[in-house]
Amino acid sequence: MSQQSPDRSTASRPGRPDASMSLLTNVMDHSLDDGYAEASARRKADGSAGMPRTLKSKLGLAACLVLAALVVTLGAAQARVSAPVLAKEREELIDRIDGETAAADALESQVDKLRDDVGRRQRKALEEHGGDQGELVALLAGATSVEGPGVKLVVDDAKETGQSGGGPRETSGFTDTGRVRDRDLQRVVNGLWQSGAEAIAINGQRLTALSAIRAAGDAILVDNRPLVPPYTLLAVGNGKKFGTAFQDSADGQYLQALKDTFDIRTSLSVQEKVKLPVAPSLIVRTAEPHKAADTGSGAADTGKGTS
Repeated sequence: MSQQSPDRSTASRPGRPDASMSLLTNVMDHSLDDGYAEASARRKADGSAGMPRTLKSKLGLAACLVLAALVVTLGAAQARVSAPVLAKEREELIDRIDGETAAADALESQVDKLRDDVGRRQRKALEEHGGDQGELVALLAGATSVEGPGVKLVVDDAKETGQSGGGPRETSGFTDTGRVRDRDLQRVVNGLWQSGAEAIAINGQRLTALSAIRAAGDAILVDNRPLVPPYTLLAVGNGKKFGTAFQDSADGQYLQALKDTFDIRTSLSVQEKVKLPVAPSLIVRTAEPHKAADTGSGAADTGKGTS
């Protein structure tokens, strides 16, 4: 009967839990370098380790401690002395800021009062020197607020308007994204005037004969004031007839083409009552009829003068 060969294998020693951290274990077990340990042992053997034993060494250590204490004391004293000075300077600076702010607010209030006074005087001058048509002149100049029936036209960018794109639309066609441009508003405003509008305002900005609609980058400026979409145009006119006349005009069809081609959002509604504010700034100008000089019979026969 065969016997099994005895098992000669020995049980392996279990590994240390920290075997994977041998470097960290070595650092912890030998925290002091061997050279430093030998030097410390020699100093202990010579008796030079520990506190100084000679009088000279003790006096030197005492002098160093006194000097360190003096430096710390002087620093603390200086900080205590300078703290009130810094606090006082800070309070004075705050008082100066408050004073200058109050002065600026007072000047701004004075400017607003002077601007209002100038506006009243300009409107009064328009009403007085306009003769029988003083109210009409003031209305066309934007010197008076307007209230009456009209239309409300809202023009907004397309929903998926891209932030990157080329320059403004070319006059030959539509070559830009679905963003409303200054020339679009120019055409819409001109179409409203041509359709019989008596007064127009864009986003609360009253338009006059001297108003300008321009572009500054992607922003639209009306009289140098930036506007943001949606652009709400309020126009005073003859109700439904006014709105129908605008839609049938060339500029109304242009706006419809923008909507169909570039998904620019528009909505036109007839309003029973709209109110337009006074123009923010007015410039009073006077004009006189031009008197042509008598240049001879030729000018008299044709009836044409020079300008």
